[in-house]
Amino acid sequence: MSSLAAIRANVRKDLHDEDSAAYRWTDAVLQRHIERALREYSFFAPLEKKNTVVTVAGTRDISIAALVPRLRVLAAEWPTGNYPPTFVPFTLWADTLTLDVASPPAAVENVIVLWHGVHTINGTVSFSAGDDDVIAIGAAGFAATDWSSYAINRVNVGGEGAWGRYEEFGRRRTEEFFDRLKKLPQYSRVRGSRIYTPDDVRLRSQTTDPGPV
Repeated sequence: MSSLAAIRANVRKDLHDEDSAAYRWTDAVLQRHIERALREYSFFAPLEKKNTVVTVAGTRDISIAALVPRLRVLAAEWPTGNYPPTFVPFTLWADTLTLDVASPPAAVENVIVLWHGVHTINGTVSFSAGDDDVIAIGAAGFAATDWSSYAINRVNVGGEGAWGRYEEFGRRRTEEFFDRLKKLPQYSRVRGSRIYTPDDVRLRSQTTDPGPV
């Protein structure tokens, strides 16, 4: 089962930093690098979310401020309860989703929002345990690269070239990390999926005569 502690232990093994009496990286620092790797992972294999928000009568604007941490919004279903679902065009600015429909909702109504979020690791773990090693590789790469920058002008017990070895290790691990992210099956699905077929002519009016075709 995935956990922050398990991934952190794997990162320490990768960095050869397992002497608890003389850790080079604190738990807090490694957690920061793990969370960075998790954010990058989320862009390639996002957490799929589905939430219901409510409209305000007479306006097309809906607040989605509660849908965090948010990467992207995929679709808005309104009105709800139809089969097949009725997905409508929308625009997004900051935390406001605007339904691009001819007439705004006349009352308080539900809108189902499908969106991609960042995975979690503290408390509830939202990603597959099979991807633990991918995140650990990324975190180790970020940690080593960060340490190499810090160690350039410092005295190192490992010798003058210690920072360079960490830089090379970090580069190789980071390259491997992004290479493995691109091979995740979720990545192809994110790039190729479409919730609904968009209409090139939005907000069509049925009240005018287009004339002879």
